[in-house]
Amino acid sequence: MITPGPKDLWFLPLGGCGEIGMNLNLYGHNGAWLMVDCGITFERDSHRVRPRVQTPDPQFIVEHRDALAGIVLTHAHEDHIGAMPLLWERFPVPVYTTPFTAEVLRRKAAGRGGKVPSPLIECLPGESQRIGPFDVEWLPITHSTPDTCALHIRCDAGKLLHTADWKIDKAPQVGPGFDHALFAAAGASQLDAVICDSTNAVVPGHSVSESVVRDGLGKTVAGCEGRVVVACFASNIARIHSLIDVADKTGRYLTLLGRSLQTMHSAALTVGLLERSPRLIEAGHLGYLPREDILIVATGSQGEHGAALQRLANGSHPQLELEPGDTVILSSRIIPGNEEPVERLIKRFRDQGITVIDSDGAVETVHASGHPCADELASMYQWARPRLAVPVHGEQRHMKANAKIARGNGAKMALTGENGDLFYLAPEPGLRRKVARVGRLEQDEEGRLSPVAPPDVPRA
Repeated sequence: MITPGPKDLWFLPLGGCGEIGMNLNLYGHNGAWLMVDCGITFERDSHRVRPRVQTPDPQFIVEHRDALAGIVLTHAHEDHIGAMPLLWERFPVPVYTTPFTAEVLRRKAAGRGGKVPSPLIECLPGESQRIGPFDVEWLPITHSTPDTCALHIRCDAGKLLHTADWKIDKAPQVGPGFDHALFAAAGASQLDAVICDSTNAVVPGHSVSESVVRDGLGKTVAGCEGRVVVACFASNIARIHSLIDVADKTGRYLTLLGRSLQTMHSAALTVGLLERSPRLIEAGHLGYLPREDILIVATGSQGEHGAALQRLANGSHPQLELEPGDTVILSSRIIPGNEEPVERLIKRFRDQGITVIDSDGAVETVHASGHPCADELASMYQWARPRLAVPVHGEQRHMKANAKIARGNGAKMALTGENGDLFYLAPEPGLRRKVARVGRLEQDEEGRLSPVAPPDVPRA
């Protein structure tokens, strides 16, 4: 057994370090562990129509479950909460998260036949909670889904900041704008470490505000004559809010196509992040409205099989058939690995005379990343002033770029590793390679999870 002592503060990632997605992080102190996030990833297989759902292999913490004090979920994205309904019974401890994430988790569990964690304890941004030997403070931070929080974690051995996914956005449309004073205050506590998102570390400059996207979508939709379909990630509640505003200003009615969009929208209404709009109509009304009066938000921006956008491209959607002169706007980025299905989707639309505007080719800004670019990372390290930076949530090139930025902006040391490595955060920084068994579990058609063979081991 690997057990942290009373003077130790450890970090052990089981997923999301050296890769983007499937996050599962452990912090250790005085014989106890705190889990932060428990997500999934989707792996495409040329022999299967639908992508496969995979989770981190949690065997290490299953073996240490008697020492697990609790689980904290930072936000509602699948790569941070998607595995929770599938894995929670293996380590049944209290789960803490913000209201929107809790509501999404309940709905995801019900839809997939998984388990809703119990107790599921809701914590408001700005609150603190004692979880075993850890004091956890929820610091509101801007991202592409609301109620995202960084975590200021303190124990007798030291202090750290876990950023979760984030960006600096002063006008995110839903929720409060980024407040750098929160992170400067955390830095003033003399942080031993910052564990930080690396997704856009290789991208220079600053990410775009959601308010700029709102304005860009407004100008783009105003210039379209027929029906307009905007494809975006279902969890981007701010994008839905922006499109409700665009519908109002352009005199169009808005419809949500796709179960996940409707689930997220309903969750946001339930917790008060959105108000019900008179511009929002049911899909059944689309058939008798003039084409120029219709604005649609659809799932399927990654070319997913069976999603609303693919059914529109194939002419198989039960409520709507697009025609030449209609426009599809891809208000998203292509996730690496999805290039082929997205290209096929675009070709199907264009072959039918339907205009496609993607985020790279658009005249106006129609999408913004939810992750910090290089200048934002530099600012965070200047505010937080950690002794040690540990980049996560990225491939090796992203994490190395993040580490370089950290060292140039106040961090005395930066360590990069991968899943299964043990990072010593206090009393002295250090790294021990391959301490914990890591891997992936895959969900089959019956909902069962089984280990995924390593790449060099053929499947049975």
